[in-house]
Amino acid sequence: MDIRLMGLDSPLLHALHLLDPNNAAAAADDKSSNVPSRTYVRDAKAMAATPADVKEYPNSYVFIVDMPGLKSGDIKVLVEDDNVLLISGERKREEEEKEGAKYVRMERRVGKFMRKFVLPENADTEKVSAVCQDGVLTVTVPKLPPPEPKKPKTIEVKIG
Repeated sequence: MDIRLMGLDSPLLHALHLLDPNNAAAAADDKSSNVPSRTYVRDAKAMAATPADVKEYPNSYVFIVDMPGLKSGDIKVLVEDDNVLLISGERKREEEEKEGAKYVRMERRVGKFMRKFVLPENADTEKVSAVCQDGVLTVTVPKLPPPEPKKPKTIEVKIG
């Protein structure tokens, strides 16, 4: 079934739909479809696999992402285009095989991860801070103070 017919036509769901092996032939046959690039699909998968909590406080926005086993050097926090918060990085599998040991099961997630958040207009992107403690990344984006209300301007009426 076409996901557009179900009312779920988000770019992420569309990209994941294209990854479905049952739809691969249909996507290849449909030359008019707007097939996303490999980079887009890879980024969409990374975003889908990176859950985050977002909290709003009176003076800030806080983004919380679990990142067990990562060092601060493995995590990037950027502000792009003045209003897009990008959290990314990569977890690599340890290649150690000591004394003939080999993996029997590999369940922990490895690979690239990424999340993008469009920040509201009142976000102070110059004062973003990030702390990673006990495998949890917390990014704090302070809010700008509300603008001063404009005072009415009195216009002098002249006799003319």
